[in-house]
Amino acid sequence: MTTLSFTKGHGAGNDFVLFADPDGKVDLTAAQIALICDRHFGVGADGVIRAVRSSALPEGGAVLAEDPTAEWFMDYHNADGSAGEMCGNGIRVFTRYLLDGGYAHLAPGQTLPIGTRSGVRDVQQSGTGFQVDLGAWHLTGDDPLVRAKDLGVARPGLGIDVGNPHVVVALADDDELDRVDLGPRPVLDPEPVNGANVEFVVPSEPLIVDGIGRIRMRVHERGSGETLACGTGTAAAALATRYWAGDGAPDNWKVRVPGGTLGVRMFPTEEGEHVSLSGPAELVYDGELTVG
Repeated sequence: MTTLSFTKGHGAGNDFVLFADPDGKVDLTAAQIALICDRHFGVGADGVIRAVRSSALPEGGAVLAEDPTAEWFMDYHNADGSAGEMCGNGIRVFTRYLLDGGYAHLAPGQTLPIGTRSGVRDVQQSGTGFQVDLGAWHLTGDDPLVRAKDLGVARPGLGIDVGNPHVVVALADDDELDRVDLGPRPVLDPEPVNGANVEFVVPSEPLIVDGIGRIRMRVHERGSGETLACGTGTAAAALATRYWAGDGAPDNWKVRVPGGTLGVRMFPTEEGEHVSLSGPAELVYDGELTVG
């Protein structure tokens, strides 16, 4: 039996159980993680995040080769226990956890490098909480048809990778977005090899206000089901909408999700265009649990 001291946190309602294991001594099974995330029999969360030093993990070798200052690794698992490459809301909450726990320091204007299975991600403080550079993105070329409960007919999806896989679907209006049932996993045809998060988006009217694009989004996250927000999915939804809007579409977006509003910004770098995500990160309460 293992007793874990944990913290519950969320970013725009996307919630996580976090615990510190600096030396990598705690190895939870997928079943144990799923039980922790169970909203009836466990703590309840969209995922579990372990704070572990990059040097204590096999995956951390690549992280430290990329950036030797990336001391901390965000070991993220979805609610079903499967490992996740990256989590945009999770990494902001993870940063808040590191700072409040005294594990790291981040002064205004400075950057904190965090290791993930998608590589190193840089986090800064922002007016709404934290901003994370999600890195380079690309169209995957996998544009499946998407079927979802109460959607009626299948819709075309746009495959986008922002460190993890997404398929974005445009809907006609708010009524259609509100009606779709995202409890069951949407069916993708063809199904991507590693699955995908699926985002459904509707542009606001007007689409652009003061140079900022505006959309609404709901999401079914791979391994977690429908969540109140998905950080990387928010970025993918904004990227897809800009792609569909064509030349003249803005690089700054506000994305309204059931849990609040998140910001997305696209910007050039030497290695190509990057996309960043900004939004709140809150720690709710601390507790202890026994894992058998």
